[in-house]
Amino acid sequence: MDYQTLVLDEHDGVLTVTVHRPPARNALSQQTLSELRHLFSHLTGPRAVLLTGSEGPAFIAGADIREMAAMTPEEGEAFGALGQEVTRLIERFPVPVIACVDGFALGGGCEMAMACDFVYATRKAVFGQPEVLLGLIPGFGGCVRLFRRVGVARARELIYSGRRVDAEEACRLGLVNAVFDTREEMFAAARLVLADIAANSPAAVATCKSVINEVDGLGVDDGLRVELDAFRRTFTTDDMREGTAAFLAKRTPDFRH
Repeated sequence: MDYQTLVLDEHDGVLTVTVHRPPARNALSQQTLSELRHLFSHLTGPRAVLLTGSEGPAFIAGADIREMAAMTPEEGEAFGALGQEVTRLIERFPVPVIACVDGFALGGGCEMAMACDFVYATRKAVFGQPEVLLGLIPGFGGCVRLFRRVGVARARELIYSGRRVDAEEACRLGLVNAVFDTREEMFAAARLVLADIAANSPAAVATCKSVINEVDGLGVDDGLRVELDAFRRTFTTDDMREGTAAFLAKRTPDFRH
């Protein structure tokens, strides 16, 4: 597909996906969401993905309000369903996805970041779910994912008030993993940790991601059953045989992607 609002760049097995709509502060239009859906539905090959926005004041400023303002309820539902589908595709994507946030990550932008495995940010980053200021609610997963990251009471406060938080506060709340002084330092750190992850068993990393997603919301006993079943499956993989053999032979494992 010839993407019009996404820029792709792959290096050393890491695919950087840049939302590129500078005049709209990288806002999520129907076209952008459709392109993200196509990408994460068909993408194969990379060992990790880095999601970011084109350089400017925003990572992703939010959903495209100009489009939403004219939507009927049925069109609004379809738009929300598209956004939810994209966030689920990112969340379930079998390799790690890091959000690198520089600037505003509001509304749909915050929701896209939360769908990623974890979030790095610069000191310029600002997060929030300000939909109530527009007579809306978070529609791409904000009501579902924010409390899982920051706790129910804090999520209610942020969603009900529409309050924005800077990168430092977002890090203290657990929404962001690490904060960096510059965009360059953030990308360097993200690529470093992704390189570390890419050196591990792809099958094991994908299984860890799947288990963590599946046990979310389960009780301890049910979660342990999910984990044990996945643990058993790892004993059927070539990666497990290679990894244990390499450990015993004191050599670097040669995992096949």
